[in-house]
Amino acid sequence: MQSYKRRNIGTILIERGSLDPEKLPVVLEQLATTKHRFGEICVREGFVDCEQVAMALSEQFNLQYVDLKDFRMDEDILNTLPPEAIYRFRFVPLEMRSDALVVAISDPSDVIKLDELELLIDRPLQFMIASDAAVSGALKAGEGARRMLREVSEDFMLQLVKETDRGEEVLSAETITDDTSPIIKLVNTTLLDALNRRASDIHIESGHDGLVIKYRIDGVLYMANEPIDLHFQAPIISRLKVMSELDISERRIPQDGRFKIRFAAKSIDFRVSIMPSSFGEDAVIRILDKESIANDMKGLSLENLGVSEREIKRLRKKIREPYGMVLVTGPTGSGKTTTLYAALTEIQTGEDKIITIEDPVEYMLRGVLQIPVNEKKGLTFAKGLRSILRHDPDKIMIGEIRDSETAQIAVQSALTGHLVFTTVHANNVFDVIGRFIHMGIDPYNFVSSLNCVMAQRLVRRVCRKCRQPVQYSDDFLRESGVDPDVVRGATLYEAKGCDECNNTGYRGRSAIVELLELNDHLRDLIIGKVTATQLKLAAREAGVVFLRDSAVEKLIAGDTTLKEINRVTFVE
Repeated sequence: MQSYKRRNIGTILIERGSLDPEKLPVVLEQLATTKHRFGEICVREGFVDCEQVAMALSEQFNLQYVDLKDFRMDEDILNTLPPEAIYRFRFVPLEMRSDALVVAISDPSDVIKLDELELLIDRPLQFMIASDAAVSGALKAGEGARRMLREVSEDFMLQLVKETDRGEEVLSAETITDDTSPIIKLVNTTLLDALNRRASDIHIESGHDGLVIKYRIDGVLYMANEPIDLHFQAPIISRLKVMSELDISERRIPQDGRFKIRFAAKSIDFRVSIMPSSFGEDAVIRILDKESIANDMKGLSLENLGVSEREIKRLRKKIREPYGMVLVTGPTGSGKTTTLYAALTEIQTGEDKIITIEDPVEYMLRGVLQIPVNEKKGLTFAKGLRSILRHDPDKIMIGEIRDSETAQIAVQSALTGHLVFTTVHANNVFDVIGRFIHMGIDPYNFVSSLNCVMAQRLVRRVCRKCRQPVQYSDDFLRESGVDPDVVRGATLYEAKGCDECNNTGYRGRSAIVELLELNDHLRDLIIGKVTATQLKLAAREAGVVFLRDSAVEKLIAGDTTLKEINRVTFVE
């Protein structure tokens, strides 16, 4: 690279009109107190985006900027490179020229690392600048990159982090066991592949055909590989137990644990559940990639979740009330906690004390005191909630109401001037009422404390890249529980699958909700213990749009498919 006096990146960003000069003192203050770089701070604070930083870096280092949107790596070029190189040095090979290999990088300042890369590849390199997010996206995309990922030995990429009283102790694979069998490589590769495919869970299932690994992506399970011979089942489960500090010798009872992996300079939490089965033991690993969640939640609002404008207006009114209870309900993985995070983010002004108790804390909210449940140490939801009330809160979020004691304290808190956000597992807004009364909560106190109940589901968004219009007959629509007159004139879609959506036809998810606002009439009906049918009629008159109707609205808007709304909602 040429040697010349480089200009300050802050000056370049301001000159380009990307950065407001008034934001400069905020960035400089953080620059002095943290190890983050100027551009990283600007992006994290939302002052600029990744692409603007990349363009400024290209000007600063006199290198060409490249947009990697829709870029796919050439497998012929990949096959000429050492398998681990692109992941270790984080670069994207763009073009093989006679005199040099053209590559895109996001950090041109690490000259020593770039020289090491040139020595490893053993040919001259020509550098271009792309944003860090674009480089990550290009590395994740395409079957060629995924095949290459599976060939990588991940010992240098993955480090197990053991949490001690003194802080974090990093453990490499070698310090845990001297066993250099392929099992460690198989487990590590599975974890990496799941992260790159946006999986929320990994299922390891044993059966007649052997051991099967599946990923849950956007709420649906997909096979990760062909069945593995069943004799690998015991060592794989043992490896997970070692990582989670569980009892290797115990195979007859369920065990739960967790471990943390450091990967590409970020820490990712995994929760492990081991369950005895007819063929030995099965495992489910929940992935909590807090930094990805944090990126997804930057600028998080109810609009970003896909909630309709009509329901957003009604919900915003309720989350700004001075006291009472806001209840979100739905099955596991329906986005309840994310919705509450979005609500807290919107009402956080710094004027109120907001405290949450969660199991676990999935994302750190700025300016909010967040308490993780620790049942082994005796910190349950109920005990934590009692302590929270002595901490002078204005608003409280309870991760989940699981027992009558927690429910009782939550209702009392809402009645005594606190705004309480919480979740409970129930199928719809009416089942919630029965659930609380079954827990022994006085119906009058419960309905008096309740501001609103919102039932929620997540429908997969049809892939925008490979979706195609589809025509259904009126008879087929009626069989599928959709009134043909309702969708007439709308363009309905299905998708065949492509690289962008991992050949699933869907990418990402969107929330559908039914929101029940409690008014005096509905409260009287609940206390009077009327039938569910009467309650539904009164709710519809009060303006409630039920889950099925909300799902059909997404179908008409072209956001999802008929098959998907039938998977997620009941045909009424």
